Amino acid sequence: MRILSGITSSGECHLGNYFGAIRQHISFQSQGEGIYFIADYHSMTSIRDAKERRRLVHEVALDYLACGLDPQATVLYRQSDLPEVCELSWILTTVTPMGLLERSHAYKDKIAHGLAAEHGLFAYPVLMAADILIYNSDVVPIGQDQKQHLEMTRDIAQRFNHAYGVEVFMLPEPHILEDVAVVPGTDGQKMSKSYDNTIRMFWPGKKLKKAVMGIVTDSTPVEDPKDTSQALFQLWSLFADEDDKQQMFAKAQAGGLGYGDVKKDLLVRILEHFGEMREKREALAQRPDDVEDILANGARRARELGAPVLAAARDAAGLGRG
Repeated sequence: MRILSGITSSGECHLGNYFGAIRQHISFQSQGEGIYFIADYHSMTSIRDAKERRRLVHEVALDYLACGLDPQATVLYRQSDLPEVCELSWILTTVTPMGLLERSHAYKDKIAHGLAAEHGLFAYPVLMAADILIYNSDVVPIGQDQKQHLEMTRDIAQRFNHAYGVEVFMLPEPHILEDVAVVPGTDGQKMSKSYDNTIRMFWPGKKLKKAVMGIVTDSTPVEDPKDTSQALFQLWSLFADEDDKQQMFAKAQAGGLGYGDVKKDLLVRILEHFGEMREKREALAQRPDDVEDILANGARRARELGAPVLAAARDAAGLGRG
C-alpha cells in the first residue's frame, strides 16, 4: 500500500497539524510505503519571503523527524525539489473544469478571510492532485476539511483517463481520523496558521504557557457548571484518557472548577506529551546539514517513484517524441 500526504510550510507546525496529520503519518509507517512532502509550492499563495519559506521548510522537517518519522523507512522530501509535479499539474489543468474549482470550500473560505483571489489559490486543488497522482497513491491521510480536495483529485484523474482513453491514474482513497479531524484553536475556530490561533507544541515554555492561558472561554463563574464543548475542554481531551475525561467532565458539570485550573493542567500535559520529542528536536536542530541530506535523499527516491507515472501521462497525452 502506497500512502501519500503533505503539509504546507506556511507556518510552524501546531497541535492541529500534529493530531490531524503528523501523528497519522507516523503511525502509517508500519502499514505501507509512506511518501510525505513539505509543500513549499503551496505556501507561495500566502508567503512572499524567500528566506522565511526556506526556514519554515526546515522547521517542518525537524518537527516530523522529532515526532518519529523514520527517513529510512519513509520518503520525506521538499515539494519544490520535485518540479515534475508542476508539469503534471499543467497536464491535469487542461482537463479540469472551472466549475469544479469554483466549488472549492477552501478557496471560498480563504477569500472570505482576506486572502487575495489569485490564480495560485484558485488552482491549488490541481497542484494537490498532481502531488497525489504522480505516485498512483492508494491512501491519502487527510483532515475532514480536505475531503473535498481528494474528491476533486479523483474527479480530475477520471477526466484525464477518460479524455485519453488510458488508465494512467489510480483513484486514491481518503483515510480520515474522524475524532480529531478538526482541532480547535485558542479562539474556538479551527486551529490554523491563517487565523493566528495556534498552539505550537515545541514553543519555549513561556510562549507555550501564554498561548494556553490565552485560550478563550465563556464568562461562567467558578461555582457554576461549565460547558465542556468549549475549545478548552476539546484541547484538554486530546491529552487525556477516558477515565481522566470522565473525572474532569464530572467536575465541570458539578461546578467549582475554574478554567485557569484546566489550562494549567493542559499545559502540564502538553509538556509531558512532547517532552522526549522536544529533546530530539533540539538535538536535530544542531545538525542542519543532516536534515538537508534527508530531504535531498527523499527527493531522489520520490523522483524514482513518480517518473513512470509522469512518463505514462506524457505518452497518453502525446507530449514529447513518440
